Amino acid sequence: MPVLNWLGKDKIVNHHNEVPYKVLNRVYSYDKENGKRDIDNKSKNMIIHGDNLLALKSLMPKYEGMVDVIYIDPPYNTAHSTNKNQKWVYSDNVDSPIISKWLNKVVGDEGEDLSRHDKWLCMMYPRLKLLYKLLKSNGVIFIDIDENECGSLMLMCQEIFGLNNVDTIIWQKQDSRIDRNTNSKIINRFKSIHETIVICYKNKKETFFNKIYRLPEWSREQKNVDNDPRGNWQSGIISYEEGHEKEDKNSEYYYTIISPSGVKWTRHWFELKNKMNQLIQENRIYFGPEPDFKNVPRLKTFENEEKEYYMDSILRGVGTSSSAKNEIEKIFGDRNVFETPKPIKLIKECIRVAGNKKAIILDSFAGSGTTAHAVLDLNNKDGGNRQFILIEMEDYADSITAERVKRVIDGYGSGKDKVEGLNGDFSYYELGDTIIENGVLNENVDVEAIKKYIYWTETKEEYYKNEKEPYYLGTRDETSYYMFYEKDKISTLDFECIKQIKTKSKKYVIYADVLGLTNKELEMFNIIFKKIPRDIKKL
Repeated sequence: MPVLNWLGKDKIVNHHNEVPYKVLNRVYSYDKENGKRDIDNKSKNMIIHGDNLLALKSLMPKYEGMVDVIYIDPPYNTAHSTNKNQKWVYSDNVDSPIISKWLNKVVGDEGEDLSRHDKWLCMMYPRLKLLYKLLKSNGVIFIDIDENECGSLMLMCQEIFGLNNVDTIIWQKQDSRIDRNTNSKIINRFKSIHETIVICYKNKKETFFNKIYRLPEWSREQKNVDNDPRGNWQSGIISYEEGHEKEDKNSEYYYTIISPSGVKWTRHWFELKNKMNQLIQENRIYFGPEPDFKNVPRLKTFENEEKEYYMDSILRGVGTSSSAKNEIEKIFGDRNVFETPKPIKLIKECIRVAGNKKAIILDSFAGSGTTAHAVLDLNNKDGGNRQFILIEMEDYADSITAERVKRVIDGYGSGKDKVEGLNGDFSYYELGDTIIENGVLNENVDVEAIKKYIYWTETKEEYYKNEKEPYYLGTRDETSYYMFYEKDKISTLDFECIKQIKTKSKKYVIYADVLGLTNKELEMFNIIFKKIPRDIKKL
């Protein structure tokens, strides 16, 4: 398999393991009934402000192997930016002289600098490694990118996800029939109207896609030849062609229909007879012009009518860059509040194709918050209970990302342009203190957060507080975990400590400050002792 190499790769391949675990501090919660409030509404939906590398690591104790769908729209690393929102800063804390030269450097406008591509790859690699860990075994990640880094991204994803677990599709981001040179980038004398979506699977063999809903592909010849009050329409096939190899005269799909002029058509249709009769009554089957009605029957699909399709390798009819700007303008009253939004429809169909109604959706480059909008819209339409997690490092995380979600929940616009609010809620978080600093526990961190971290490092499972056993962390594979930790005093693993253990297991892993048992006694009780990593000198 081809392997992509770049300056600094050897210093970054294991960086995701070195990223410190930080606490997520809830700042406020929001719902339609109560608006913004400090009391936690127990919302599972999250918007996190902070470095997405650190935030992704902080999600691990609860969400490792739990995320169904990931959609990200990372910096494209283009040298053609005219807006500060398209610049990005590479500032990961990597202890390497090579990478240290790049820290806190704004990337994107210094021309075709090869080191700029190295920085982009160094930025993306550890984030993709953590996203891989967060993904379910049958989960899918969609990465929207343009041609500037598409080739490098493909090779990097193949290295992380596996050669056979990476696909690409083309998203047509602009209507090719409309000349919008002001919104297009001219490349080698042709107009770029597409972006690439790189699709990565945790395990492609376990992953199956649902159908999506999109507008039909319209030709220039769409018309309304029968003056249908529903507007312009385009016809499509409704039966196998006569003599087709799949024709089955014994099938319940093989029957006769009659046109308004009495012309009989006997074929293998795509719909059962009851459904076909309904379509005829609704004037959805076109038999040709009056008065003969003798053309081969075809199905009428109207201009603004979505149909169910399998996802194609070229994705059309799911919104454009222009429609995304229109959506932003309707919500904020200013189409330039965010330069490069994605259309709701595009992300909705990525979610729909790869997830179920209870899916957990993650976007670690949240931008204007389109992913949250898409999740709330889907839930509102089909009664789903999908959950979103958004991460945004920029200062507009509250003023744009979260603000959009608030307006979508409450409703926006006025008069004939008013859009009703969607049901939903979320909690807004900031990155807090680091759990482990210089090899010892940070005493400023909440005890429950420390327990959550310790249990995750041991089992890769989520910790749940047990009111009956305050020192109990949980049980996995017939091993129970305990942490006898108090901020203001030393704990000793002795017989008095053992008396507090209520859960019966074959084996125990116990954290304490001091060991008060002999090796023989540890063996007798099937205990593995682990010393709490803290600075005893402070006590």
